Amino acid sequence: MSHSSAIGLMCLAVLCFSLLDSTAKYLGDTIGMPLEQVLWLRFLFHMVFLVLIYGHKQFLKGIHTNRPKLQFMRTIAMMITTAFNFLALNYLQLDQTITIFFLTPILVAIIAGPILGERLTTTQMLAVLFGFMGVLIAFRPGFSDVHWAVIFSLLSTLAVSIYNVLTRLSSRYDSNLTNQIYTPLGGMVFLMPFAFYSWQQPASLFIWILLISLGVTGGLAHWCLITAHRHAPAPLLAPFIYTGIITMPLIGYLVFDDIPSLYTLVGALFVIISGLYIWKQEKTNEGDQNKNADHKTSPPKS
Repeated sequence: MSHSSAIGLMCLAVLCFSLLDSTAKYLGDTIGMPLEQVLWLRFLFHMVFLVLIYGHKQFLKGIHTNRPKLQFMRTIAMMITTAFNFLALNYLQLDQTITIFFLTPILVAIIAGPILGERLTTTQMLAVLFGFMGVLIAFRPGFSDVHWAVIFSLLSTLAVSIYNVLTRLSSRYDSNLTNQIYTPLGGMVFLMPFAFYSWQQPASLFIWILLISLGVTGGLAHWCLITAHRHAPAPLLAPFIYTGIITMPLIGYLVFDDIPSLYTLVGALFVIISGLYIWKQEKTNEGDQNKNADHKTSPPKS
């Protein structure tokens, strides 16, 4: 697979996540389905998707993990980020939630310090402040009525940042398939009693299709991400996560008639610039480390 195909998969993953969020917003905000039921079916059909893609034999092999406690923490982080994200979507526009979500690379850079030993430089810290300034511009606290659901979106972004760092850590011990399996598996098992307790029978086939699509788009998005990273370096793919600034507002306008404000777009631009700068710095640091490693291992000149 070429790098251009991998980039295409990355963009497809972002589109799938956008469709997932818009469907969750429609089911919760418009239809009024219980959050617990929507969450459980999202993870259930994600599991079905994985079994169909990989086959039951390979799927069963992927259940083995070398770090069960780490996989448990990843599962909890994913359930938290999904729950808070779906809650936020009941009250906020898609362009607002994606602006906050763009803080993820910035928060990952902060969290990776104590967990992975990756320290931020002074310029990266300034970039972090620049990114948070973008969120302040987007929501203008003190100058406009900031909806309290912004807290849910911030907590979701914090949880997904922790999830990403834990995934980078677990990738040292477990396969990609194992990492794919445990988050939907744990969510499906843990949320089952809550879903049955609050169960609301879907009123039509169309709603069932939407519920099934949660798992399909979520599963396809994760599969695209992993496949893309298998065939192209992460630094090449990282900037394309920001294509969400196109897909999310567009879907929000087409489905919910939501029009992004100028402040949201400007704030999103600040956050994107900050994230791209941190990404560029990490890419430069990785290149310097590789050069130093090559220099140390190269034979002396005669």
